[in-house]
Amino acid sequence: MTRLPKLSRRAALKGAGATLALPWLEAMGNPSKSKPPVRFCGILFPYGIAIPKEDTPEREWGWFPTGKGKDYQLTNPLKPLENLKEHFSIFGGLSHPKCRSMNGHDTGDTWLTGNKLSNITYRNTISLDQFIAKHIGLQTRHASLTTSTDGGIGPRTRSTTLSYTVKGQPVPALSNPRQIFNHLFAADQAGKATQARLQNSASILDLTLEQANSLHRQLGKADQAKLDEFQTSVRQVEKRIENANRWLSIPLPEVDASLLKLDADPKDADDYISVSFDLLYLALSTDLTRTVAHQLGSYGPTLARTFPAAAGLPSDWHKLAHAADKPGGAEQLGKFDQYLAGHLANFLQRLKDTPVSPDGETLLDRTLVLYGSSNSRTHNNTNYPLLLAGGNKLGLRHDHFLQYGQNVPMSNLFLTMLKAMGIEAESFAGSTGTLGELLA
Repeated sequence: MTRLPKLSRRAALKGAGATLALPWLEAMGNPSKSKPPVRFCGILFPYGIAIPKEDTPEREWGWFPTGKGKDYQLTNPLKPLENLKEHFSIFGGLSHPKCRSMNGHDTGDTWLTGNKLSNITYRNTISLDQFIAKHIGLQTRHASLTTSTDGGIGPRTRSTTLSYTVKGQPVPALSNPRQIFNHLFAADQAGKATQARLQNSASILDLTLEQANSLHRQLGKADQAKLDEFQTSVRQVEKRIENANRWLSIPLPEVDASLLKLDADPKDADDYISVSFDLLYLALSTDLTRTVAHQLGSYGPTLARTFPAAAGLPSDWHKLAHAADKPGGAEQLGKFDQYLAGHLANFLQRLKDTPVSPDGETLLDRTLVLYGSSNSRTHNNTNYPLLLAGGNKLGLRHDHFLQYGQNVPMSNLFLTMLKAMGIEAESFAGSTGTLGELLA
């Protein structure tokens, strides 16, 4: 009788630039009954899409499918996703009601928040990714990852980040591929100093809470309520410090950087877009974070405007979008949308090919990937082009084109996603309910 090797449940294979978990094998013993974790990835592209008139030759270059419900057909721009239809749904008619009156290129800031930016304060609200990170972020080394082509936060209404804190402050995005890689995978060269700094911070917080407790008894009810809010904030910082300290002693995944084009520059769009998706995949597949938000380009005059050149098109994304209603314009913009859909298809396929449980569940089954824009036609803030992929093991049913009227806000999709992820929320960003058609 052949004796089977005994494998650790932490056994992994090295390949594709990362150390990835093996599917469950008999040699690992009885499988754990715990479910694999859930993950979220949001990806925005700017400037909207082509929406040609029905019954015209250019209709095949419109982003939205023909037909409806289960009886729909992908048009040319989304054809690269054909083999993955059972893993995604497409939505028509959804948008953020509060944002419909905003300038057409101001809404990238609000795609994950659903909040109208005031002309005076420009104050935003928490973004979907950061809301999710609040609930699952302490389970990983990095609570979330925010990336974009241009990095930083950019000017208000032309933001270069999709992520906003609970107080509506922008979370700076990382853009340089090597910087993103080092943020995820580079070991802390000053580990002892970092640990000492964290311990010192924890001691200061302990003292702060002790003094606050003593002060609490001397205050009136109104001031006690304010102090309680302050203490809650201090405890949240305390949790983050404890989490950071814990991860210092846990080895990072081994990743071969030589397999990635980390020196890619946005001026070389094909390599840059490819490595951006590589890094999103590695961040999720190595479980360094479970929440990522990526902006393929902002609405400002940034480097992303030149990206269509990678598909052999004129190197001005903004002009392509504005010309989409002119003769031949839908085809040109549609060809670039098709190019982007090809990168998305590769990303989703990699998630699908990554097993995460002995039951055959894949990373795509446990990840929600939201892809789309905050315009339909450029400058039009209704009928966002939206695609949600993944989550087949989270209670979602796919392979349909769902169309809604303007009385259904995009935030209903957000609430549906939160429900699928097991995150309790009565509402989010003005939602009025869930999308029952999406739930199994």
